[in-house]
Amino acid sequence: MFDIVIQMGAILSVVVYFWRRLYPFGKSNGNNTGIMKLWAKTIIGVTPAIIMGAIFGKYIKQYLFNSIVVSIALIVGGILLIYLEKRKKNNTIHEISSLTYRNALFIGIIQCIAMIPGTSRSAATIIGAMFLGASRVVAAEFSFFLAIPTMLAASAYALLKAETGLTTDEILVLGTGFIVSFLVAWLVIAVFMKFIGRKNFIPFGYYRIILGIIVGAHQLFALAH
Repeated sequence: MFDIVIQMGAILSVVVYFWRRLYPFGKSNGNNTGIMKLWAKTIIGVTPAIIMGAIFGKYIKQYLFNSIVVSIALIVGGILLIYLEKRKKNNTIHEISSLTYRNALFIGIIQCIAMIPGTSRSAATIIGAMFLGASRVVAAEFSFFLAIPTMLAASAYALLKAETGLTTDEILVLGTGFIVSFLVAWLVIAVFMKFIGRKNFIPFGYYRIILGIIVGAHQLFALAH
């Protein structure tokens, strides 16, 4: 229950940060049609993950939730991020409005790889978008937009399975977790978007590789002893 609540705090931070880009009914907003199209692309992009999660979620949790899989996924994701940044750039999508519905569907299919532990949903969607020719800013923005329905669907599903009887102390704990999660996530999004506007994903790639090696080495050491 606590994991669900703090996840919903993070979702809310995405909505608040990108509010002007996401809310199509503002009086001063003259781009309502574009925003509605963005929501349509977001829904198309999240559909594959919902379908695949419903079909294979239980089996993935049963067979793939282990440190070796996480280690491999971290390293592979890091290598891909570094490759994407060092290859000869051919970015053709510099605005999120330039993403087509086909692009959105393809990114959504790539997002399904994130069901493998250690892959990272955001890394999967960013890598998918950049392979299609999106700039890193467009890829990151669309990744955040996809997070809203994806995380809401996952949270709602988990919430339905969770117990609902809560004491006053438990409600206070959940409320604290929600607020802290919202504030930290909002700050991280703001810093992250400014960072990638000037820098690239190579540091994140090396971070993933180093972390993957540490996780794998720790697991092998544990097995050996």
